[in-house]
Amino acid sequence: MSDFIQRYSRPAVYLHWIIAVLMIANLALAHLTEAFGEESIRTVIDTHKAVGLTVLGLALMRIIWRLTHTPPPLSTHYKAWERRASHIVHWALYFLIFALPITGWMHDSAWEAAPEIPLNWFGLFEVPRIGWIMEMEPVAKKAFHGVMGERHELLGWVLLALVLLHVGAALKHQFIDGEKELQRMM
Repeated sequence: MSDFIQRYSRPAVYLHWIIAVLMIANLALAHLTEAFGEESIRTVIDTHKAVGLTVLGLALMRIIWRLTHTPPPLSTHYKAWERRASHIVHWALYFLIFALPITGWMHDSAWEAAPEIPLNWFGLFEVPRIGWIMEMEPVAKKAFHGVMGERHELLGWVLLALVLLHVGAALKHQFIDGEKELQRMM
């Protein structure tokens, strides 16, 4: 349908794909942790945390870029409900690229072993835990740890559903509608 392709800027494309790959890899890592065996579990969990913190840093860059650079418009061939759905899903994904790392960091900060086992970014430097959580009364902190773990996991499932919806919609527009949707983000 469309002949002219309006593309996202290179920084937007790079941030999109790097964050997408890291978040999908981190979802897989979280669900495969036990498959790595007991002797590797600490390394796998520490890697999961470091990747999450990386996503948080990249998410800050991504949102600043997005707020200061207008994305290319959607095709004029899209229906009104498709445009609304696209905006809702995109902003939900932006929310999740912040909410997942933050809930993970909060969960980790409430971990009972947090005072003894530092939070490291790929072994290069220590990342501080969230002070007000570390200072909570032990019973409240344990309950908070459980709640944050549940929220973090739930958000992971929501992310997976939205990624599948996002990819499915892009493929539908590309291959069924004949729009050059994938070329916009390549």
